[in-house]
Amino acid sequence: MTIIDLSEAGTAAENGRNLRGYLAEPAGPGPFPAVLMIHEAFGLNDIARRQADRLAAAGFLTLAVDLFSDGGSRSCLVSTMRSLLSGSGKAFTDLAKAQAWLENSGRTNGKIGVIGFCMGGGFALMVARNGFDAAAVNYGRLPRHPEEALLGACPMLGNFGKKDRTLPGAAAKLEATLETLGIEHDVKEFEGAGHAFMNDAEEGPRPLRPLFRVMGIKPDPEAAAEAWQRIEDHFARYLKD
Repeated sequence: MTIIDLSEAGTAAENGRNLRGYLAEPAGPGPFPAVLMIHEAFGLNDIARRQADRLAAAGFLTLAVDLFSDGGSRSCLVSTMRSLLSGSGKAFTDLAKAQAWLENSGRTNGKIGVIGFCMGGGFALMVARNGFDAAAVNYGRLPRHPEEALLGACPMLGNFGKKDRTLPGAAAKLEATLETLGIEHDVKEFEGAGHAFMNDAEEGPRPLRPLFRVMGIKPDPEAAAEAWQRIEDHFARYLKD
């Protein structure tokens, strides 16, 4: 597993900013189906790296891009969230760079998926029509105008928690939108799960964790196991030869 420099992956006009990523590679010579992974609001931490490793173990060349490369989560979170809400800005440029790196790496079979968690799930929704072959969205916030933002999106899998107080009704709205647009999809809301249920450990500042639990933000190993299997099956269907 390798930390790579993505700063020069885009066009000359896009270069000059710091951008790193964590590359998790499957065993064997390749080429492999590839996945661009987008982290939660807490950044490219140990939980996110383990998620990338899990995808690599399932046979997917996984690049987890660090959207906070220029200064860490404290200094970058606000601007990154603004970018997500507006649908433009540095974060989207960075995602395009990471996608271009995968496309030009010579290590893929020509097919690339995108996956995101929480904040990253919101970004995965927004870029799902930008040349990806499949998308997996895990408790991601829907765009302000979903029918416009998701028009032409790739086949999409969605995992949400019914006890997630931060995203009430999001799963049903996403499914209805994808149905209206005629996009292949499989959206599931897990009955007993809340937000961030796919994490394998609690995260965030320790003093806030009791509040997070009240809000339904905590791991759920049983729901997570099913969600991961759904993701592997979805990506295998659309990305593997």
